[in-house]
Amino acid sequence: MTTHTAETSPLIYARLTGLLLLLLVVVGPFSQLYVPSTLIVPGDATATADNIRASESLFLSGIVGQSVVFLTEIVLTVLLYVLLRPVSRTLSLVAAFARLALAIIQGINLLPYFIALLLLSGAGYLSVFEPDQLDALALLFLNAHGYGVFIWQLFFGFHLLVLGYLIYKSGYFPRILGILMVLGSLGYLLDSYGNILLPNYEELFGVIVGVTAFIGELPFFLWLLIKGVNVQRYNERAQLSH
Repeated sequence: MTTHTAETSPLIYARLTGLLLLLLVVVGPFSQLYVPSTLIVPGDATATADNIRASESLFLSGIVGQSVVFLTEIVLTVLLYVLLRPVSRTLSLVAAFARLALAIIQGINLLPYFIALLLLSGAGYLSVFEPDQLDALALLFLNAHGYGVFIWQLFFGFHLLVLGYLIYKSGYFPRILGILMVLGSLGYLLDSYGNILLPNYEELFGVIVGVTAFIGELPFFLWLLIKGVNVQRYNERAQLSH
């Protein structure tokens, strides 16, 4: 009975990880890309405020979606640690802490969204501000949220870099998946540092991170979901690491 559990548990972890990662592929782009790009008009505070007031339910659904993302990230932090612990316990912990840090920052980064909603709520205590001032402040906090994204992407890019190395060295995942994951990590790091240093090239960096994320991450997600993990080699590495 013990042997059966040892053989099947890595597969269960792998399939569950793949399923949750694919969930993020659906929820993440909707809440982090579609909703902001639909409602936020760069440089136009009044138009942005009007959009949010007219489509508050869409804005709130984006907040809910982002909360689903960072709560899922916490589970993924543990699952990925368990899957890659036999390769290197130390590096797996490094990758886990980096992913946990990004989840925490994603949670905190929702605060500017709530502040923007409060500013546009029409509450009586805000009457000391002119309407244009409230709209401008709301856009300021929405832009601050955007810089919060660049911060958690730094943690995510570092996580993927370590994760890619672990996958490459594992022996129970194809090495090409690790190489592609490192490519994905470089895209996130370039997007974050690029937007901090050269904000005028935001669209170019956005295209780069989109392509590298798709090429770098999706093959690993699908592999986990469809193929899982080589249980025999996983158990061999696990025995050697004890």
